[in-house]
Amino acid sequence: MSADPDDVSSAEASSALLRPVRPGNAFEDTVERLLQTIRLGVIRPGESLPPERELATRLGVSRDTVREAIRSLADAGYLVARRGRYGGTFLAEELPAHTHGAEGVSRETIDDSLRLREILEVGAARMAATRTLAAAEREELWSRLGDVRDAKLDDYRRLDSRLHLAIAEAAGCPSLVPLVAENRMRLNSLLDQIPLLSRNIAHSDEQHEAIVMAILAGDGDAAAAAMRAHVAGSAALLHGFLD
Repeated sequence: MSADPDDVSSAEASSALLRPVRPGNAFEDTVERLLQTIRLGVIRPGESLPPERELATRLGVSRDTVREAIRSLADAGYLVARRGRYGGTFLAEELPAHTHGAEGVSRETIDDSLRLREILEVGAARMAATRTLAAAEREELWSRLGDVRDAKLDDYRRLDSRLHLAIAEAAGCPSLVPLVAENRMRLNSLLDQIPLLSRNIAHSDEQHEAIVMAILAGDGDAAAAAMRAHVAGSAALLHGFLD
């Protein structure tokens, strides 16, 4: 008996998409990979995901990371857990509206904002770390870091933006701040179209701390690397949910 061509092509697509993720943003990249299989129709509504152990092996991440990604996508309405003999994790029969892409948002639009962000904010972090910051500037960074750590979900984007603007200000180039602010407006309009994932917020907080600590320590390379990883995490989620 020959295999169903649709099943064969689906298996091939699944193998191509569920490949090892990059180090540094394992959770965000795992979410992106799972969303790709959903949005490209590799897994159809009502079908089950591969077991956690298999996903962890194929993606090169821990089972805890897979479990957190699945839980986050279940909370966002993409997946449904079922118990019992025929239990497992299944794609929801009715998916959230943004599964099929945000109206008027293309991959090119997302990439333009993200690439500009990398140019501006990685450079800002590196420049801030190379300066001798005044006590008020150092206190401002600590204060903004504390604010975003303690942020409630409905105020997270605003306080996150304030921290990133404080980093731009610490770079000591006044012309940079309005450029970062304008691009943050573009990014936030995109981020507002995807769900806030608690694990991503926790990871972002860790990255924020690494960025600020590197700036205060005067380590430009570490500050730039930490900001670049932070930008990449946001990129993974935006591409996963929107393009």
